[in-house]
Amino acid sequence: MEVIVLGSGTSQGVPMIGCTCAVCTSADPRNKRTRTSIHVVMDGLHVQVDAAPEFRLQCLKEGIDRLDVFILTHGHSDHVAGMDDLRRFCDLHGARALTVHTTAEGKSRVAAIYPYAIIKKPRVRGYPAFKLADMPASMELPQGTIRSTLLPHGEAQTIGLVFTERSTGARFAYYTDCKLLTPEAVELARGADAVIIDGLRPLPHPSHLSIDEAIQAGRGLGAKRVWLTHLTHLTDHAAAEAELPEGFGLAHDGLRLRL
Repeated sequence: MEVIVLGSGTSQGVPMIGCTCAVCTSADPRNKRTRTSIHVVMDGLHVQVDAAPEFRLQCLKEGIDRLDVFILTHGHSDHVAGMDDLRRFCDLHGARALTVHTTAEGKSRVAAIYPYAIIKKPRVRGYPAFKLADMPASMELPQGTIRSTLLPHGEAQTIGLVFTERSTGARFAYYTDCKLLTPEAVELARGADAVIIDGLRPLPHPSHLSIDEAIQAGRGLGAKRVWLTHLTHLTDHAAAEAELPEGFGLAHDGLRLRL
């Protein structure tokens, strides 16, 4: 299994518009954060999770030229705003609609933003087409299993995901944009080979885990390695990572995990 972190930043991105703080002006490329999303390759199956505003640029930078399954964790702008650029993958799928696996809120948001794309196939070549579908609790595929659970995220809920590759048994959990991990989420991810979890900033936040909260939650999973994502400009990569406990790290754009 390979996990590619396409983006690791918050909804404002880093650098932020009009900010001259030490992180926003840093020369460390790990402090240049596009909006959060990942791409998982599981026994050759390519799974894209979310489409950030920079989705097209992320794909070009990381060489993403295949997509078999698309999952939208929730309908907030920083996760849905790049979906129009999924049009290229509709082309590569023979001009068929791409299924969007998401929540009820996610389906409503996609339909509101992209009404022209809720059709059985693209109107003409090069246009997007989406088929909206509920994300199942367990998606059984020849290459492995993707299990899902709902996580609290302010007034919304977001989909947490656990991938298990059939050939190797490798397990990876992705819990972005959440305020806490439910008991079900903990059990699903327990003992995973790797976990990426929301760790917005050092300060508390009403709908995201802070860095300290993410560390506490991550310790309860018994995972081999935990990375924090969805980071703001309040976190300098090198300085903050040096302070993390053993087994924890900070995700960054372009990070590749091979499990």
